[in-house]
Order: sequence, then structure tokens, then C-alpha cells
Amino acid sequence: MTEALRCRAPAVATVQIDDAHVRVTRWDFEPGAETGWHRHGMAYLVVPATDGMLTIELPGGGTVTAELKAGVSYARNAGVEHNVVNGGSAPLSFVEIELKHLPG
Repeated sequence: MTEALRCRAPAVATVQIDDAHVRVTRWDFEPGAETGWHRHGMAYLVVPATDGMLTIELPGGGTVTAELKAGVSYARNAGVEHNVVNGGSAPLSFVEIELKHLPG
């Protein structure tokens, strides 16, 4: 079965704050769970709550692997398009902070 036809469980998104300045969402992934394809309309920060391994599916069919370390944050600009998959064998979580004053 091809990757595109595989049925994956959805990651669980819990919005914690959504005000005029930021949207803060906690994402919880079981092994193999995914966000689904999306485009980030705002610049954002990610703060991993757990260690883990992400498989990032990119437009055009490519993938990259990203290792998460609890508490080690990273930032991305608006416009990023991808599907994020828990590529590891354990659950993982991160907090995503979208910056509403930096749309794209």
C-alpha cells in the first residue's frame, strides 16, 4: 500500500489560548498519528514537551526527519506547507505558538 493510501490516526490538537496576538495549540501524537496536510498562515514557534522523531511530508512527495528534544524550541516562517507524522514508536507532544502579527 502506498503512503498516500495508508490510513493514519489524527493527532489531537487542543487550543489553549486564542486571542488577538497568539494561538497556542498543544499537539499530542500517538505513534504514526498525523496532523494532515496544512499550510501555516502565520509564523510560529514549536516547543517540544517530549522527545520524539517527526517525519515531515513535503509537497512533491519528499520527506525529512526531525528529532525533537523536550524544551528545545524552534521557529518557522509563515507559508510552510506539510503533513507532520509521529515517526517514532512512542507518543509525543509539542506546543505550537502561532504569531498573529506575522501572517503570510
